[in-house]
Amino acid sequence: MKTRTSALLLFAMALGLAAIWRLQIRVDEQRAALHQERDDLLLSSPRLLKIMSMEYAPLLADIYWTRVVQYYGQKHSEHDRRLDSLWPLLNIATTLDPHLLPAYRFGAMFLSEAPPDGAGRPDLAVQLIERGIAANPDYWRFYEDLGFIYYFDVKDYAKASQAFAEGSKNPNSAVWMKVMAAKIAAEGESFQTSAFLWRDIYQNSKSADIRATALAHLQLLTAREDCQQLDALVNEYQKRFGARPAAIGQLTHSGLLSRAPVDPLGFSYIIGEDGKAQLNPRSPLLEKQKLFDTFK
Repeated sequence: MKTRTSALLLFAMALGLAAIWRLQIRVDEQRAALHQERDDLLLSSPRLLKIMSMEYAPLLADIYWTRVVQYYGQKHSEHDRRLDSLWPLLNIATTLDPHLLPAYRFGAMFLSEAPPDGAGRPDLAVQLIERGIAANPDYWRFYEDLGFIYYFDVKDYAKASQAFAEGSKNPNSAVWMKVMAAKIAAEGESFQTSAFLWRDIYQNSKSADIRATALAHLQLLTAREDCQQLDALVNEYQKRFGARPAAIGQLTHSGLLSRAPVDPLGFSYIIGEDGKAQLNPRSPLLEKQKLFDTFK
């Protein structure tokens, strides 16, 4: 009897283990299927979903935004570059609640960053932020986000400067918004726009430090324009005489210049080893230029 009972127990345990094993296989299959559906199974019409949700739209928007964060986090942890559902999820969340500010700001970051950290779609990030601006015109930080997307991801300095400048018009915006607009305009070789913005900062800022910084940038912009004009004369000198001048004095002796030009602080420009005009090593503007360049 004991032997038979032991055999029955062993047989029952074997059946139980087999059943558990089969159940685990089914659970794994369902989890895998659910994981696959998570990227594909969502309502494709945000407007229809908003109509259906009625007064619960903001609550449902929070749920979809949570789903965005979970989706992005899981993809990132799995080093999965496919973020196909990121934009549809964000589209739904911001349609359900146009005032869901974090969805715009962090969603744009998820979209704009290059793989594997993001979707590599700065165009969709711009579209998302512009939608946020339209729905929340008084929230100036959207212009900050838009400016940085254009600056870092799109490399469109003109549009980046324009975004910061537009955001700086909000009386509640930070003063550095206008500073960023002027700085980026200079990087994009838009001297006129940059000078206009720095001049406005210099004339209207109440901070002595900011005014001093604005004045230094204005002086350096003048010096950069002077050097560009001098480089054009150096090229003309080379065409006429077959060699580049070693000093600014040669331009005056040749008649291309009536007198040796000086920078805004009164120091004469020089011809560098590369054959181009540059600031005099004794000019204090050179140190300011090096300082500003370290923060680019």
